[in-house]
Amino acid sequence: MKIIIGGAGAVGTHLAQLLSKEKRDIVLMDENLARLEKLSSNFNFQTMVASPSSIKAQKEAGVADADLFIGVTPDEATNMTCCMIASNLGCKKTVARIDNYEYLDRKNKEFFRYLGINTLVYPELLAAKEIANAVKTCWIRQWWEVGSGDLVMVGVKMYDNAKILNIPLKDLGGSELPYHIVAIKRDDETIIPNGMHQIFVNDVVFFMANRKELPVIRTVCGKDHYPEIKRILIIGGGRIAVRLADILPDNVHITIVEKDHKRSEKVSDLLKDHSNVETITGDGRNLSAIEEINIKNYQAFVALTGNAETNILACLAAKKYGIIKTVAQVENSEYVAMAQDLDISTIINKKNIAASSIYQKLLATDVSNMKTLELANADVAELTVGPDAKITKKMVKDLGLPKGITIGGMVRNNVGMLVQGNTQLQEGDHVVIFCLSDNLKNLEKYF
Repeated sequence: MKIIIGGAGAVGTHLAQLLSKEKRDIVLMDENLARLEKLSSNFNFQTMVASPSSIKAQKEAGVADADLFIGVTPDEATNMTCCMIASNLGCKKTVARIDNYEYLDRKNKEFFRYLGINTLVYPELLAAKEIANAVKTCWIRQWWEVGSGDLVMVGVKMYDNAKILNIPLKDLGGSELPYHIVAIKRDDETIIPNGMHQIFVNDVVFFMANRKELPVIRTVCGKDHYPEIKRILIIGGGRIAVRLADILPDNVHITIVEKDHKRSEKVSDLLKDHSNVETITGDGRNLSAIEEINIKNYQAFVALTGNAETNILACLAAKKYGIIKTVAQVENSEYVAMAQDLDISTIINKKNIAASSIYQKLLATDVSNMKTLELANADVAELTVGPDAKITKKMVKDLGLPKGITIGGMVRNNVGMLVQGNTQLQEGDHVVIFCLSDNLKNLEKYF
């Protein structure tokens, strides 16, 4: 499969790195040589110094034989132009990153397809949906759905009231447990655990379970006291804030604080039909201004300014006021680990979310769904078991899977279920794999 990516910014680079873990012909184009020179040589893709919107450059990149062209430069118009050129030159499918929510209207789908743009990706909406999920389940750090959503992966931070601390995993209940502990994030280390591992205070533990078993996980993690979120305070009135206010239910009261007066008025106008939303002009970084809003009356605090440091510090201030759920937009990947160490509930990086979304939804491959965990140096992938695959020949416990890899669950005949040691996989099963980064390639021989 040949894939050309236009734009070596955060989205394009992350996407190229995800794709390079598989045997694909990847070309990453950007007219900025410095961006391409920063990339690690450890990843298996070609780079090309050229404008992605150049007809000549696309021809040289081999777009006529490409299966997919992805336009993810910072400029929406450039991305759309790139895709139209690529389609006209013979590329089978195109994807464009956009900034205009209006383009996603269903009635425009055929119009863009006629222009040669098959799929539009709006990172701010994807980020808003991720925040909405985080707020709905405020005791969970990270959420990932498999198949139709009956099977889920959740990441939960452990405190001293958790009921599964300091016990070898093999003594927690074995095959009788309604969940599977598939990964543990401890400080800077990610652990794919075996039966001898234990869970300690401050670990972030990743569980795989059927959705109906989430109350059990909530109880063993000591999270039953977390309230339902009814009031949310957002600082920063950008596109993510508007989209978030638009998709949250009407029974949730939302206050958006935006320091720029003109932007504040625009946000108010955009959300005028939402009676549950109020917009205030003010500086959310100012503690006295936050106190005037009666911050103690809110259960969730979402920091969406354009500055990662501001968002992290604002969340720390909110926690001092007793806010249970804090969410920080952190676009600088170097700050993600720091934000986690400071106990901020959810970290949002819209560029990585956009790259993962493109990877998940658009590539018709054996790896049908993959998510890179922001809070752990690990990958989660959903793979389809092929005919006569090696992985079907023995029970899971006898397969001799490589170290650092575990099977968390599977979907068989549209039913989600956990995978135990005595499970025998079958052709057509959609299997959820957890592995340390770069270990996914070690599974190819099994599928």
